[in-house]
Amino acid sequence: MNNHVTANAAPLPFIDVGAQRARLGTRIDEAVTRVLNHCRFVNGPEVIELEKQLAEFAGAKHAISCSSGTDALAMLLMAWGVGPGDAVFCPSFTFCATAEVVPWVGATPVFVDVLADTFNMDPASLEAAIAVAVRQGLKPRVVIPVDLFGQPADLDAILAIAKAHELKVLCDTAQGFGATWNGKRTGSFGDATATSFFPAKPLGCFGDGGAIFTDDDELVSVLKSVREHGQGVDKYENVRIGMTGRLDTIQAAILLEKLSIFEDEVAARDRAAKRYNEALADVCIVPVVDPRATSVWAQYTIRLPHGVRDGLAATLQKEGVPTAVYYRIPMHKQPAYAQYPAAGNGLPVSEALSGEVISLPMHAYLDEASQDRIIAAVRRALGK
Repeated sequence: MNNHVTANAAPLPFIDVGAQRARLGTRIDEAVTRVLNHCRFVNGPEVIELEKQLAEFAGAKHAISCSSGTDALAMLLMAWGVGPGDAVFCPSFTFCATAEVVPWVGATPVFVDVLADTFNMDPASLEAAIAVAVRQGLKPRVVIPVDLFGQPADLDAILAIAKAHELKVLCDTAQGFGATWNGKRTGSFGDATATSFFPAKPLGCFGDGGAIFTDDDELVSVLKSVREHGQGVDKYENVRIGMTGRLDTIQAAILLEKLSIFEDEVAARDRAAKRYNEALADVCIVPVVDPRATSVWAQYTIRLPHGVRDGLAATLQKEGVPTAVYYRIPMHKQPAYAQYPAAGNGLPVSEALSGEVISLPMHAYLDEASQDRIIAAVRRALGK
């Protein structure tokens, strides 16, 4: 491994969307051109084909494309009639979208702690949060386990708890689409799954996009109505409150091309993650994948002692190595969400992680030379 100082080297990308664009080349251009030629920019044939291929990939009966991962979550809560007096259980250590949609429908988010090794929802904390919700007079309705940084939450435990408390399970696999749990891909668990195709995601489009997966035939018809302004027999009959939640045909065309190379890209991400783990395990806490799971490595996130992270980030930036922090503030400490209930122990793991985590560059086109440069820079910065 080359350990020379790289202060004058060209900056590395954190996520290299351009390399993927170059690999697909004219295929993307041709896909977009086909849409421009047939002019069916909304609900075009590419949307129908994408939904078919996504469902087959995930092992779900249905895939319903939509305008974003956030809207995917919201559409499901709307379709299930979640509203005032209902409790929806969300991990605190996640992006705000998971909880953001809950107040939209008038329900109450209740925050749950996460596990220190996988960063995902702690089943014991979920039980405690359900007890808190009941004491506050709320009706437990939905749990939203998040597949953070690329690997599924503990679905064995969470599905069992949900069954015992009669909760809907809305899996948020915005960061984990393509990963597996007990050999099955995300999108095939719970009552429904939401995912995101934001450009930085492992499977991303060239704008906003998302999808919902479910085996529930009746839910599909409601979701399609919600997606189209709550329409009934046509768009001028409105049988429920809805939204504009469609995926643009151009984005569907782009995603079809990207889906064709997705499995290869996931394998490349996994190789990069294993190289990171082998090279950095002696200088920091490296991420752990549950033996029942595989990860798509949406992020490669290490943990450091409190007070070390920001110095590392500053040093790496000088060497042209970008970093990011997901997430500096857990949801139950965010100003917009601090008034909502949480599991009764103060969520200590979420609070600790928010001061310890930092993510290194991770994408399917991270070549070994670039990765060695990152590893050497991290080791130098940590004095190892």
